[in-house]
Amino acid sequence: MLNIHKSGVQTSIQDLGRTGYQRYGVIASGVADPFAHRIANLLVGNAESSPTLEIALSGPTIEFEADHFIAICGGDLSPSLDGQPLGMWRGHFVPKGSILSFGEPKRGARSYLAIAGSFDVPSVMGSYSTYLRAGLAGFNGRALKNGDILHITPLSTERLDALVRSHDQTADWLIPPARYYPQPVIRMIPGRQFLLFNEESRLHIFQEAFTISVDSDRMGYRLEGPALELEKPNELISEAVAFGSVQVPADGKPIVLLADRQTTGGYPKIGQVASVDLPLISQLKPGESLKFREITVDQAEQLYLKQEQQIQRLKIAIQVKREE
Repeated sequence: MLNIHKSGVQTSIQDLGRTGYQRYGVIASGVADPFAHRIANLLVGNAESSPTLEIALSGPTIEFEADHFIAICGGDLSPSLDGQPLGMWRGHFVPKGSILSFGEPKRGARSYLAIAGSFDVPSVMGSYSTYLRAGLAGFNGRALKNGDILHITPLSTERLDALVRSHDQTADWLIPPARYYPQPVIRMIPGRQFLLFNEESRLHIFQEAFTISVDSDRMGYRLEGPALELEKPNELISEAVAFGSVQVPADGKPIVLLADRQTTGGYPKIGQVASVDLPLISQLKPGESLKFREITVDQAEQLYLKQEQQIQRLKIAIQVKREE
């Protein structure tokens, strides 16, 4: 059981998303950084799809009211346990009564806390992810508040002991952390309406830097930079959008759609962020900037396959370490 003494800016339960319901207008939601979420779960012996706590910017203060085994991956929000810095991208045994807290965001915007056994919350439409705007799933359909109590699916004594032994054996061993940069180069495929934009805009999108606006959230990042314009006015029929779709509304300021994106959109799409770079953009904070680089669909697919192979190798390495 976890006692939330301080909730932080926005701390919510998320998993890999709610699939199969967008045709009914229900968004996918899910984690903003799927890579960090998956690795955190693997480190504590959970399924990759198990829910984690997504912690944004200023993190919570949490008291552990039982022994637990945890891992924190993603952005470095300066986690500490009982006042001592806590290493990321590795597993930790946390004794009953310990206090986990977070400090200054050093790099990245979101951390993911996984707990062996996972969070005991109901699944709604096949997912534990909190749909904040609709008040659906997660913990009472909302971000955490001060005084909340989170229940954890209990582990057997044997499984917890095995995790603790693996921690003792791998105390100096960690997963290579993801590299989050303050001005990353985001690989992007030209979108369906790319050729509807004028030549100057098609050049700007891949040559100029764009800054994350303060008017951004889990639904989408609004970008400040050179205005992008169509060659001529064009009325479009709304169509499906995806995590990483880059839409351009009438004001010419692009919006990168994120985890809580709507199900359809009628703005022209100038590009689609490659899935492997979604964590890079999701970990940016308002005021930080990025640049786009053009790639093809085939290149994006190869990058995806390479990342999946990396995750599978990490999964095997974690299992081997536990069995040594």
